[in-house]
Amino acid sequence: MSENKRDRDLGMHCPITRRDFLNGVAVGAGGLLAADPLLAALLLDQAAPEKAHGYYPPALTGMRGNHDGTFTYAHQLRDGKRWDSAGAAASTGETYDLVVVGGGISGLAAAYFYRKTAGKNARILVLDNHDDFGGHAKRNEFQVGGRMLLSYGGTQSIESPGEYSDVARSLLAEIGIQTDRFYKAYDQKLYSNLGTAAFFDRETFGADRLVTGMNAMPWPEFLAKAPLSDAARHDIARVYTEKVDYLPGLSREERLAKLGKISYSEYLVKYCKLSPEALPFFQTFTHDLFCVGIDAVSARACHEGGDDYQSFTFPGFDGLGFPEQEKEEPYIFHFPDGNATIARLLVRALIPAAVPGETMDDVVTARADYSKLDDANSPVRIRLNSTAVHVQHVKGATDSKDVEVAYVRGGKLVSVRSKNCVLACYNGMIPYICPELPEKQREALSYLVKAPLVYTHVALRNWTAFHKLGIHHVVAPGGYHTYTALDFPVSLGGYKFPGNPEEAMVLFMLRTPCQPGLSPRDQHRAGRMELLQTPFATFERNIRDQLARMFGGASFDSARDIEGITVNRWAHGYAFTPNPLFDPDWKEEEKPWVIGRKRFGSIAIANSDAGADAYTNVAIDQAHRAVTELARR
Repeated sequence: MSENKRDRDLGMHCPITRRDFLNGVAVGAGGLLAADPLLAALLLDQAAPEKAHGYYPPALTGMRGNHDGTFTYAHQLRDGKRWDSAGAAASTGETYDLVVVGGGISGLAAAYFYRKTAGKNARILVLDNHDDFGGHAKRNEFQVGGRMLLSYGGTQSIESPGEYSDVARSLLAEIGIQTDRFYKAYDQKLYSNLGTAAFFDRETFGADRLVTGMNAMPWPEFLAKAPLSDAARHDIARVYTEKVDYLPGLSREERLAKLGKISYSEYLVKYCKLSPEALPFFQTFTHDLFCVGIDAVSARACHEGGDDYQSFTFPGFDGLGFPEQEKEEPYIFHFPDGNATIARLLVRALIPAAVPGETMDDVVTARADYSKLDDANSPVRIRLNSTAVHVQHVKGATDSKDVEVAYVRGGKLVSVRSKNCVLACYNGMIPYICPELPEKQREALSYLVKAPLVYTHVALRNWTAFHKLGIHHVVAPGGYHTYTALDFPVSLGGYKFPGNPEEAMVLFMLRTPCQPGLSPRDQHRAGRMELLQTPFATFERNIRDQLARMFGGASFDSARDIEGITVNRWAHGYAFTPNPLFDPDWKEEEKPWVIGRKRFGSIAIANSDAGADAYTNVAIDQAHRAVTELARR
């Protein structure tokens, strides 16, 4: 089949819902401005794009996440260009009590904590390089069949809120979140009769085949349908079913230590005696949580981590005599737009006029008014589409309390002054925008390489194919997207989840670009480069092709059934987390994130990067620490 014929069959010509932002203005896929970004930049009024009629990023589709324009000036700094190469920054004349660089949950929480300490009249400015607030906690909206469908562009859930610190738990309560409400809001029965399937792709396994019944039917029976060799089938079934002590003669502590120093792939092959030809089935199981394959994740991490989605399990540990792990809180603490609601509630607390309403119910369907974010009459202002390029004490860290923050907005270099500054941006970027930091601190921050990943959401006109197959999610070990699932079934406030298979639905697809054989940090760098060089059309073609190959046998038609696509590209995704297979066993004071987050004069550092863990509670805790350090000063 010719490539053009295949594209037509997949629906590449279909007019799906697809609108991207270009310098703050929505443009259609076929418009002149979309075809010529340079011309668009010259023509559009860049002074205050958020004031433009119709400015509403959550409804934008196409390429989102780290969208074009967010990394332009940051990459120029990375590549050695001086921040003031085009001339000195023009002062806006504005002065603040606090400037926060980064409008994600950590940056918004820092503004919240600071105002709580300094008083409601404290002047605060939050700068963010994206066209929307929330950082990774982005809201995705679709309009399908006359109704709004919500989903999350990044940060998914409030994971294990019972384990949150008092600080993080209190913040959620203060902005109106009652986590116990999710026991009713999250429909834990909707998918109870729908299981897991595995998709074996021809590029990896020699044939395209969707096999249902994973984890439900006996492993030999399930694997008999898979395009695998007899040896691979036998070995996979064996490690899942036998309870053998693969580490005889070792104490419990010695077993855990051993598992912490060998990769899961090494454990399967060397200790469980799994045939190497069976490894591809397991290779991508760790992509979601670790953004690398099982060759770069410790066996202990796999044993202890598991899978939040309950789509697979890691075999090989049942005979080691470990006690049964304590049951965690269910993975249900999820707003229809993920943790974007936390960001929206923080903005509501800081700038009430920007997000109408009063409760965690009415915020779900509230339409944020972006024109209110940067209001001169408000003590707290959020300034989007603004990339910070230089942060420096006016007279040095010991001589002055004032900090000058220079940023690029609408192609113009401007600056503001503040008594205090919290850098809640990607910590790896801080050495470039704050070069006056001590060299040891800059080196530590540079070590924190973030993990790239893609959260793709596809709006479908219905989900009858899934219902017909009896599944709600698919594991695709060799697929372009390695995991595909129906969205989380949450109904809250005025939002009703599409529980009928005939209704429109949002489909979640996960991709993590990996380069097996390299260290995780090098894999992340290579994956980031891949993501930034991949155009939306390539993503769309792969999405349509994979869905057609997986569900074509259940009457799914990519050209007919896909109503919209949003690719949330996070070239800088999860925060750096130490990996015992590759990173030293640092003492507390030697950990690069601990060294990197040290307060420097009037500049404090937040973000989940500063806690070396990619979770919302960590982002909140680090914001509180940063603000507390400034207050103590």
